[in-house]
Amino acid sequence: MLYTYAMRIWKRIRTQEVKAWYDGYSFSMAASVYSPRSVVNSMLFGKIENYWNQTETFEALQVYIDMNFDGLKDDVLSMIAGERIPVNTGSFTNDMITFRTEDDVLTLLIHLGYLAYDSENKVVKIPNNEVRNEYVNSVAASDWGEVSIALKQSADTLNAIWQRRPQQVAEGIQLAHFETSHIQYNDENALSYTISLALYAARNFYTMHRELAGGKGFADIVFIPRKKFQDKPALVVELKWDKSADGAISQIKRKEYCRSLEEYAGNALLVGVNYNKRTKVHECMIEEYKL
Repeated sequence: MLYTYAMRIWKRIRTQEVKAWYDGYSFSMAASVYSPRSVVNSMLFGKIENYWNQTETFEALQVYIDMNFDGLKDDVLSMIAGERIPVNTGSFTNDMITFRTEDDVLTLLIHLGYLAYDSENKVVKIPNNEVRNEYVNSVAASDWGEVSIALKQSADTLNAIWQRRPQQVAEGIQLAHFETSHIQYNDENALSYTISLALYAARNFYTMHRELAGGKGFADIVFIPRKKFQDKPALVVELKWDKSADGAISQIKRKEYCRSLEEYAGNALLVGVNYNKRTKVHECMIEEYKL
């Protein structure tokens, strides 16, 4: 009876959301490995949430990512934003005490399930949204300067978009601005990583798509409301570098990016973001769009 109930609940949950939240690990003979406990809980309770922290607290992760190795913090931020990071697992001493390099820390995090390892390309990534939440909790609770503040205030930045307050949105994005050895501010693509941090709270309400095909091109970032948040407006975000936020809005309209939302019945907000390399300032424009 419990199994039948769980299967009915499972059918109501979109496969894409489940994959984004609980998949992400892979092995040579298994291209897709889910977190079993989390999947079972999502079936039993009928909702997608973070069940990881019921077995491991973020304090355990925080100890390791706060270690003072050159480049470790940059790499963690890059992975939160969706990047893959090269790693050398050969120097790991197979214990939880001896750490000589950043690679040793990353290798331990692979063993603990906090990172997924691509053995063919020798890179690591954060496997899914559930585990990514643990990194965000850890960074927000750590003293990582403005990035920690930006993650804590990401819900306020998202709310500012909904309420069409572009200056506050620009300030929130400014807090999340970071440059690493892997991500430099030299194009619109790099700016998308900052948006991922500044609007991290949007993952609670939206499914985020980068370079989503629509109209006459690809929209930089599109946030489509999850099934139970259909009252929220879809967000179409266009990013510019050394141009203008107004030009970003114009491009969304000119290239008809909102055609990617034809199956969505609600309204949309167009969000244009520009970064001025000379002044180091972000600007934002927000405009309502009737689908």
